[in-house]
Amino acid sequence: MLDVTDLDLHYGHSQILDTVSMSARAGEVTCVMGTNGVGKTSLLKALSGRHPASRGRIMLDGDDIGGLSAHGMARAGVGYVPQGREVFPLLTVRENLETAFAGLPRARRRVSDDIFELFPVLHEMRHRRGGDLSGGQQQQLSIARALILRPRLLLLDEPTEGIQPNIIAQIGRVIAKLRDRGDMAIVLVEQYFDFAHDLADSFVVMRRGRVTLAGARDAVTRDRLLSEVSV
Repeated sequence: MLDVTDLDLHYGHSQILDTVSMSARAGEVTCVMGTNGVGKTSLLKALSGRHPASRGRIMLDGDDIGGLSAHGMARAGVGYVPQGREVFPLLTVRENLETAFAGLPRARRRVSDDIFELFPVLHEMRHRRGGDLSGGQQQQLSIARALILRPRLLLLDEPTEGIQPNIIAQIGRVIAKLRDRGDMAIVLVEQYFDFAHDLADSFVVMRRGRVTLAGARDAVTRDRLLSEVSV
């Protein structure tokens, strides 16, 4: 579903991404790995329209979406779960979910029961303010908000960061369930090696803004992957 070709990205005069090419298929989790500062978050910002690429092409289902804004990407079917969650602390859980309606046609603006089936705690706490939730609950809310868009492409940036182990396991089960539906490509940026390795169908390893290794799970050994993502 997603094809990225020769993507460059700059912050001012600093080049962060250098001719990055990758793909992600529906019904699979593509895990982007590497040490801190190699450009993983910047890649997701480019794919979500948060920061414009300097050069290159981003195709989704054959459509060139590279020039779209963040709002345009959302309307094109790109769901983004940012690092840090970005929950609105003074809005209720339900109101946080409804902020995603801006990326949907009016006729599709509803919170489906599927969201609460994936994250039962959000139904229980739907009238609580986002700022009153624990870190793990806020992470679930951030993922659920992206799913309101019914995305064709879901981008997840460090969903396990600062989360307690039982919630990490639950998030892993949700990602696996979304993958198994077969209608969504999932790109996961993750530093927690075992979590990423267990979920991934393919890997993209980055170093200094470039892709140094890319391949399907059965073509990349665990030892080789560990050596590529180690400092």
